[in-house]
Amino acid sequence: MKKIKKIKIKVNGKISIISNDLTLLAYIKKLKIPLNKVAIELNCEIIDKNELKNFKIKKNDKIEIVHFIGGG
Repeated sequence: MKKIKKIKIKVNGKISIISNDLTLLAYIKKLKIPLNKVAIELNCEIIDKNELKNFKIKKNDKIEIVHFIGGG
């Protein structure tokens, strides 16, 4: 059986330990976050939601997930 390696990342300022084979899209889905209500930033760069599947999360990445709040 293949052992899954774990990596340390920072999500919204908090340390998280995840498996090293996740894409940004897979990680967001794992967190059950609705994509239409957030903006995603990886290492200080805003990522187009259509491109999330192309970004593999790496050790020490910094991810910010910003929720949109309606109001007026």
